[in-house]
Amino acid sequence: MQNKPRLIFLLNSAQRRLQQWMAQQTEAASRAGQQAPSPSQSGVIFALAKSDGATMGELAQALDLAPSAVSGLVQRMEALDWVARHPCPDDGRTQRVWLQPAGQQLLPLLRQATTRINARLTEGFTEAEVQTIARWLTHIQQLDQADPTQT
Repeated sequence: MQNKPRLIFLLNSAQRRLQQWMAQQTEAASRAGQQAPSPSQSGVIFALAKSDGATMGELAQALDLAPSAVSGLVQRMEALDWVARHPCPDDGRTQRVWLQPAGQQLLPLLRQATTRINARLTEGFTEAEVQTIARWLTHIQQLDQADPTQT
């Protein structure tokens, strides 16, 4: 009888190793003289490339981060002149984030890196297997939603 996979352990370990591997990729780019965005910063750049002028709340939702985390993230990116925050003309309490030319210039390199990283992550898997993995990971993201069997 085959032992069941230790899914929690495997998921935690994979996430930790992926973060370490991504940090190594960023560090290698930095040693090559490029100002390389972190994975979270890359997420902001990609989100703004799709929807420039997004609110901080919209970015938090798009990146699945707490609003407080997005605030610090955007602040660090402003210091690099990759993004700029401006008050929303419709609601002074809301800030919108805009991609700056320096941030836009990163997009081609980020797209190339994403393509290369995704190819490495899916190496040896069929398209059907990748779709199953994506479906399972999406399922995990939604575990905190109400469980219909518990009501």
